[in-house]
This record gives sequence, C-alpha cells and structure tokens, in this order.
Amino acid sequence: SKAGLIALAKSIAQEVGSRGIRANAIAPGFIETAMTAALPEDVRKQWAQKIPLRRAGQVEDIANVATFLASDMSSYVSGQVIEVDGGMNM
Repeated sequence: SKAGLIALAKSIAQEVGSRGIRANAIAPGFIETAMTAALPEDVRKQWAQKIPLRRAGQVEDIANVATFLASDMSSYVSGQVIEVDGGMNM
C-alpha cells in the first residue's frame, strides 16, 4: 500500500540517516511495459484518460527519477516517496 511505502521510506531514512545514508522510494503509475502492452487498447486508452498528462509513463521516466535519487543532486532528499505517475494520484 502507498501508506506502507511511505512509512517504510521514512522509517529507514530515520534509522540510517545519521550514517549519511538516504532512503527514498519511487511509486510508479501506469507505465508502458510488456505487461501493460498485453492489455486491450481500449483499456490502455481509458487509463490514459484518467492521467492528467493524458499518457502512460515510459520506463525511462522511472529511470530518470532513479538516476536523480542516486546522484548528488538529491543529497538532501531522504524519507520521500516520489510518485512518477503523470499526476494520476493527485
């Protein structure tokens, strides 16, 4: 569950933060993968209509956030769950 993911990220971040370790999580939305490609076209279109950006995400969208979190650019980010979902869960 989303609440469990948030609690886990925050708990780990509190536990290991004093050692300079950051803990974050990525919560992907509807991402185009082999699994979602197996869905009927009309189902995929219905999903896209529910997403404010009106499209499914790409695997690269998740990878870009992971790269950011792994980089020094996010050195002061810890205990966060970053939703990469095109605004679907607002």
